[in-house]
Amino acid sequence: MKLSDNVDKYFRIHEQDRKGLSKIGLKTIQDLLYYFPARYGDSAESKRIGELIEGEKATVYGKIKNLKTSKAYIKKIPISEGTIEDETGSIKAVWFNQPYIAKMLREDALVRIEGKVSIRKESLYMSNPKIEEVAEVPLNIGESLFGSDGDIHTLYPVYPETRGISSSWIYHKIQKVLKSGILESVEDALPLSILEKYHLPTLSTALVWIHAPQSKDDALSARKRFAFEEVFLIQLKKQQEKKEREQDKTTIIENKDKDVDKFIKRFPFTPTLAQTKAIETILADFKTGQAMSRLLEGDVGSGKTLVAAATAYATYPEYQVAYMAPTEILARQHFESFISYFGHLPIKIALITGSGCLKFPSKVSPTEATPISRTQLLKWVANGEISMIIGTHALISKSVEFKNLAYVIIDEQHRFGTAQRQKLSRKQDFLPHLLSMTATPIPRTLALTLYGDLDITLLDEMPAGRKPIITEIILPQKRKEMYEEVMKELKNGRQAYVICPRIDAPDPDKENALNARSVKEEAEALQEIFKGYEIDIMHSKMRPTEKENVMREFSEGKIDILVSTSVVEVGVNVPNATIIMIEGAERFGLSQLHQLRGRVIRGNYQAYCYVLTESKSAKSAERLQALRTAKNGFELAELDLSLRGAGQLYGRKQWGLSDIAMDALKNIKMVEFARNEAKEIISKDFSLSKYPTLKKALEERNAIHFE
Repeated sequence: MKLSDNVDKYFRIHEQDRKGLSKIGLKTIQDLLYYFPARYGDSAESKRIGELIEGEKATVYGKIKNLKTSKAYIKKIPISEGTIEDETGSIKAVWFNQPYIAKMLREDALVRIEGKVSIRKESLYMSNPKIEEVAEVPLNIGESLFGSDGDIHTLYPVYPETRGISSSWIYHKIQKVLKSGILESVEDALPLSILEKYHLPTLSTALVWIHAPQSKDDALSARKRFAFEEVFLIQLKKQQEKKEREQDKTTIIENKDKDVDKFIKRFPFTPTLAQTKAIETILADFKTGQAMSRLLEGDVGSGKTLVAAATAYATYPEYQVAYMAPTEILARQHFESFISYFGHLPIKIALITGSGCLKFPSKVSPTEATPISRTQLLKWVANGEISMIIGTHALISKSVEFKNLAYVIIDEQHRFGTAQRQKLSRKQDFLPHLLSMTATPIPRTLALTLYGDLDITLLDEMPAGRKPIITEIILPQKRKEMYEEVMKELKNGRQAYVICPRIDAPDPDKENALNARSVKEEAEALQEIFKGYEIDIMHSKMRPTEKENVMREFSEGKIDILVSTSVVEVGVNVPNATIIMIEGAERFGLSQLHQLRGRVIRGNYQAYCYVLTESKSAKSAERLQALRTAKNGFELAELDLSLRGAGQLYGRKQWGLSDIAMDALKNIKMVEFARNEAKEIISKDFSLSKYPTLKKALEERNAIHFE
């Protein structure tokens, strides 16, 4: 047996199994070995059915009887049903939308069932429990993988499942792989010195411990090892990229600190200390002779655009600046801001998007912009006549060429890398400086891992004089009072956002359906409450042009109340919007709630954030109260990481990280250790010539995650 062999070479795979395996990415023996348990059950903690109590989560063993499928009364969705019996009693089990459950199990088969115990019509039942057929009611799970002298253990792995592939199916296949002797031939990517230094198990030991732990400590030790390895490999790649970039030629932008100071004094406000430090840091980067790569993190309203403008001014008039935004409407907003910042200078500024181009100043009206053909604009960009170019992804299209691009500013595009920068600086023999900006509060561990090649600067204070948002937690009984307060603001000419966690109404037959109203339901309900006011909706399933048109009308005051999903997180500046109501707030992360709240911090009017929840959970209440007390988004991001975990906050697929690595991001020391070890190795051996196994592992990971 080899790691690269296909699973079907050793196991009989039915067609239904094959589809399931493909869905969860299990093709080879190596895929199977690296398919880790989501958690562990303990057969020693199982209960008799007669001991079950309503509301508890429990595992029971028994025979399943009376298997059948039926249809739900309202939505007619398929339901599987069965009754589990042991010598002490019976409990009914129901599975919604899973008709295959009843077909998969045999009548009178012995099963292990795990779920939450509920009560209906004075009878206990479990809804959508995990279930699998077992050979016997165990005191222990399986044979010891450590031979006849091995300790008997009661922990059993529970794997993520998909249709046709149960946790039990995966468990038994992995046990056969582990017993095949294949672990004797696996190569450990981590150097022995690192394993010993951080007391990590070898690869072969870790694979046994993660799939068949004798104790919870073994399982934890194995997970730590794999988490360290994944974060370490990412750090190696990032350090290589950083080292590589240091070799590229870049523009040295000479000392213009005094000129920049004069430019900043034109603003009608004094920059915060954080803004001043950020500007000084970037200007210092410009002089080093190495291409800057910096991530500027700051809450909505913390003044990132001022930092971008002041540092862009340092390049004028010798060099060009490109400023890229995620949407056309946001690009236009930045274009208008730059005109207000630089309009007093003899400077040409351009806007380039998919729907058209603008140039400032117009020959006819020197204080306004004018539409211009794309061909003419590209010609002026190529010959250097245009100093500042603002746009969407249209900026990196093949047709856009620059004469002397020295500085690239990216808004909410943190993963914009060297390859894209090289596209922007086509036909130049030097790499431009890069400033990537984000209003997303990112926990330090996530930033260190994913942006390990970027230097990070925080804007952790707000401009003086800005009124803090009044944030209120609204329970169902307070909803009417809230609407009365919102009506007062609307009568004063203000506007409101309403955020919902879903687009359409939930399916009433599905368990755990969201209680919070959908965008469409909310809009209908508000039409009755706020008669005479213009209400519109926006959500992720709308076409980009539709969303931009709605946002444009909202920013122009044609819409009074905008009901939307969280797509307004990164939105335009609407100073007249002073209210945001967030339905089903317990469904959002704290960082996301904080960002949404930031939508109404733009103007000089008092702003209000109403956080609506129907949750009675103490943990949920603690989280939402933190929204009122935390000083800034960074504090909330760290709190949310500790309460919910990175996977729930940021999504695993988005970052290409495994569940284990995401969970590891709660451990700042582990991330820092991995980063330091990677730095040390790359500084001495950039090509990893002394670490062939590590080099191979890094190449394999890059092929999967970085292409």
